[in-house]
Amino acid sequence: MKSKKQPVPPVKASALDPTDFARRFAEAARQQGFRAEPLAEVAGVPLVAHTKRTSGPRPKIYLSAGIHGDEPAPPLALLRMMETGLFDARATWFICPLLNPTGFTLGTRENADGVDLNRDYKDLRTSEIAAHVRWLQRQPLFDASFCLHEDWESTGFYLYELNPDALPSLADTMIAAARLHGPIETATLIDGREIDQPGIIRPAADPLMRETWPEAIYLSAHHTRRSYTLETASAQPLEQRITTQVAAVTTALAALVSARAR
Repeated sequence: MKSKKQPVPPVKASALDPTDFARRFAEAARQQGFRAEPLAEVAGVPLVAHTKRTSGPRPKIYLSAGIHGDEPAPPLALLRMMETGLFDARATWFICPLLNPTGFTLGTRENADGVDLNRDYKDLRTSEIAAHVRWLQRQPLFDASFCLHEDWESTGFYLYELNPDALPSLADTMIAAARLHGPIETATLIDGREIDQPGIIRPAADPLMRETWPEAIYLSAHHTRRSYTLETASAQPLEQRITTQVAAVTTALAALVSARAR
């Protein structure tokens, strides 16, 4: 939900090669009992959603990453969570780990056509987002969604919360978990928006107020009433960013599952 970034140095291929990443994620997901659902193919790289459905009153949780090609930590964080078995039978899972393959190949925020995919959920001009939305429209409502990002301007972790029905918030839980691995953003104005409390932005979620829709706004409007966008600081070491994302998501998932079990 950030504004357009300024250029940053390209992501090293060794950090995230889209073809290798897709293959590695697919293998880990298969071993964890996920079903691969191909959405499209972009420049030879499959755009895939991975789902794992469990019976009983389990929360339905959606996670995504990789919509900006200059943000390698979020997809790698999802890969680590998949490989370590975090996405187990406690929930039904819907995961889109790499939404912008060509952006990662180029090391750019935008896709190969120069389009910021995270501004295309209203007009659906791109094949990537049109395919993603078609898949989302076939899914049930989610109990919560998590969109993983990075921010080159920030000095610490922060998040956006869209929670128009005032459901139990997961924001404080994630901030506390992230703080164990690095600083929380101290700015009181982030991307032109005033914080609600340190590290937490709660912007207006009304989609009619937006000329373009990022993924989180689309999700809040159509698929979930509790949506989170997590932002790590790009200036921090890659491993620290990955660890911070994993810690924040792990803690939030535990809280969701615990609340459903009560």
